[in-house]
Amino acid sequence: MAGDGIIRPHHNKFLALVRLLDVAVVLGSLWLITRYWSIFWYPQYSSLGIYATLLMVFFSEYFELYSTWRGSPMRREAGRILVVWFCVIVVMLVVGYFFNAYDQYSVDILAVWAVVTPFGLILLHGFRRVVLGQLRSFGFNTRKIAIVGANDLGVRLLSAFGTMPWLGYRLKGYYDDRAERKNRRLSGSDIRMQGDFERVYQDAREGEIDILFVALPLCAEHRTRQLIERLADTTVSVYIIPDLYAFNLLHSRWTTYQGIPAVSVYDTPFYMFNGTLKRVEDIVLSVLALVVLFVPMLLIAFIIKLTSGGSVLFQQKRYGIRGEDMMVWKFRTMDVCENGNDVQQATRNDPRVTSFGAFLRRTSLDELPQFFNVLQGRMSVVGPRPHAVAHNEYYRSRVQGYMLRHKVKPGITGLAQVSGYRGETETLDKMEARVRSDLNYINHWSLLLDLKILLLTVVNGFTGEKAY
Repeated sequence: MAGDGIIRPHHNKFLALVRLLDVAVVLGSLWLITRYWSIFWYPQYSSLGIYATLLMVFFSEYFELYSTWRGSPMRREAGRILVVWFCVIVVMLVVGYFFNAYDQYSVDILAVWAVVTPFGLILLHGFRRVVLGQLRSFGFNTRKIAIVGANDLGVRLLSAFGTMPWLGYRLKGYYDDRAERKNRRLSGSDIRMQGDFERVYQDAREGEIDILFVALPLCAEHRTRQLIERLADTTVSVYIIPDLYAFNLLHSRWTTYQGIPAVSVYDTPFYMFNGTLKRVEDIVLSVLALVVLFVPMLLIAFIIKLTSGGSVLFQQKRYGIRGEDMMVWKFRTMDVCENGNDVQQATRNDPRVTSFGAFLRRTSLDELPQFFNVLQGRMSVVGPRPHAVAHNEYYRSRVQGYMLRHKVKPGITGLAQVSGYRGETETLDKMEARVRSDLNYINHWSLLLDLKILLLTVVNGFTGEKAY
């Protein structure tokens, strides 16, 4: 009989205790430091601690500190803790500056607190892992698990469990009902097959399995349903592992609609808070850039007018976000202004490029007017570089996932450019490499990644053998 329930997210009550302990570290470290320096605990310090814990809770959820530790090494969790605390300190410094609140506190106390607290959090989280691992190594709270599905997904699942010994999982083996896999030793695994579905039922009824992970392919819906219905006659816990790796996921995320689960296959990272953060980043960076570069841009415009007739700026139609048409501004570097259905990419020693235009293209200074495109909201400072419309139409049918670049706004610089994939793409494999880099940026976007790309652009992104 079909169930009437809904799928609910699994909330580990243990994580509630972890959050509470983190709050205790933030408040406790501030209290201990004031006691050590014999500073009276004024009400302002209570307010400071409360504000810090609220920000800590917010940024911990934003950077998924508590939802990822089970599947990641300690160094990655420590990195997330440092990022979370850094954001807390930055926000508090900015707010304190605008409200002139620094004179209410001891600067020495605040400095020591800002440095000591993240290391206290890292020690706490590391201690938690060690304790759980030791308890389960002695057999406390362990679980006997098995995997249904002798395939690559099953091997990946086993590999993931192998990096998390603190879970206390003890693998019994694989099960599969396909004849060709019954006696198969999986590549990368020394666990032999335990048997077919009948053996699963028998072992489950006899208490040989506590948790069963079903990792069958998506096309095996009928077999999966039969398996689950028969397992209802046992007390084993069953988890279905969907084979989402069959898709080329782009910034996928889990969500629910009135209790109905949904996993996005292609999505943008810039929704809700991320979108606002990205827009603020674009406005701040573009305003600062235009203030600093205003005089050099006037000088460039004057030289272009002096050395070659015609307009100073060149506008070309490009595809923006969602594939919509937009006009991109650049300093003119050629004797021609191609903007039709057949646009030839610039090549080395291209006769169309002016002498001063060659310098602008080599140093990427011809891109500076695009900061105005950013202020208009048509572009971002960092993102996939926009291509001419003719090039988009040519490559979209030849490069898998090409148009997914337009899930975000195009950028003045991007991960592809600082990774060596700028310039002419005279072969298809070069464009494929650029697209892979752009999609990698979308899939792993963060504010820190943007800052890293900007730094690399300043250090080595303006010049190079492919800049012409």
